[in-house]
Amino acid sequence: MSTDRPTQSEPTRRKRTDEIVDAIKESIISDNLLPGDRLPQEKDLITRYAAGKGTVREALKSLEVQGLIRTKTGPGGGAFIESMTETRAMSLLSNYLFTRQLSIGNIYALRKALEPLVAVSAIDNIDAKGFEQLHQLITVYDHEPADEAERWEQRMAELDFHGVVASYSDNVLLAFICHFLQRLLKDLAVCKDIYLRPEPVERSVGINYQYRLIEAMRRKDADLVAQVMTEHMQHAEDAMLGLEATLEERFLRDGPL
Repeated sequence: MSTDRPTQSEPTRRKRTDEIVDAIKESIISDNLLPGDRLPQEKDLITRYAAGKGTVREALKSLEVQGLIRTKTGPGGGAFIESMTETRAMSLLSNYLFTRQLSIGNIYALRKALEPLVAVSAIDNIDAKGFEQLHQLITVYDHEPADEAERWEQRMAELDFHGVVASYSDNVLLAFICHFLQRLLKDLAVCKDIYLRPEPVERSVGINYQYRLIEAMRRKDADLVAQVMTEHMQHAEDAMLGLEATLEERFLRDGPL
């Protein structure tokens, strides 16, 4: 019987390209480079990182695909720092989820957990302009829509209300995730079907939650803000799932339109 102890497998060595990508990212931060600033020339990067031309070019291409830089050819060309917008970041993340079976329940599982947190984190930052935005948005959907176009506008404004709240958060990651979840509700196919159907929607309950939320935020009552938003999200999920069930029932009864 062998007494040799099993050898532990060595960790997989990172690709040199990935190492250079991370090193360039670190240099962007340490050198305080801003959108529009130029990275060092290719030959300088080759020297700095002791890498071949192909490896450096592959690293730059990776950064460009990530949306962190843009390359320009010709006189005055090179690699320039690009501003990654929230919209582009969300588009990339949406592409990842494109083929997944994402449901309304999946989205609200996160919204119920995170929307109360983001609202509390916005208490100390939201100002008179923010409160005015929230009140203006409510006026968009505090009445029955005149037509399909207004119905769609109202549903988008309902989500934009929460987008405004999240925009005042002091936690950039939390705000981004909440904005992303709100965007998913705008883009998810089943949600679009729900928004376009002329099903009766009880708006008064949701609007009452929102007025209570505004007042609690004005008073900087964190416990009440969390409580109201938690109840609001549960009500919103119940309403959306109910509308989804109605839509499915009608589809099975009447067939596709």
